[in-house]
Amino acid sequence: MKPQDFIVTEDLLASKDSRFINYLLDLIPQYAMFFVMVYLFFFIGEITGDYTLNNYIAELSTVGEYAMWYALMFVYYFVMENVTHRTFAKYVTKTIVVLHNGEKPKPKDILIRSFSRMIPLNGLSFLGVKGKGWHDSISKTYVVNIDRLEAKKRTQLELELIGVTPQED
Repeated sequence: MKPQDFIVTEDLLASKDSRFINYLLDLIPQYAMFFVMVYLFFFIGEITGDYTLNNYIAELSTVGEYAMWYALMFVYYFVMENVTHRTFAKYVTKTIVVLHNGEKPKPKDILIRSFSRMIPLNGLSFLGVKGKGWHDSISKTYVVNIDRLEAKKRTQLELELIGVTPQED
């Protein structure tokens, strides 16, 4: 089966419930990253006696706090989805990020997807009928149920093999 022969259909898409659970569960490692970073800054200050980083964090404006949060969010999603095509939450909900043909996205696609998450009110984009967010649409990626995806690929391959005789070497 060639990748262009397979197309992700609506029945493979992760449900809105799964997507919402993904959002909530992915906050856990993001907050953990934030607390580790703040603790690391404090630890560096204690060791060196230079509290510049601590003071910088303490004096951040609201815009600065948002910028730092978005930077951490970008790093989390870009690294996780680029390396495994899944995040912590997607492992729990058994979902994965794929392209329209069921193949794994390239780093460029994940980069676009990660930057698109920074659009204000991106979370509200899931209120549409299909439960596909702007970061999905802009990057032309899909979040699908991994079990249904593999089953459909396997079924399509088996259908293509009907009537084909095995070649002997």
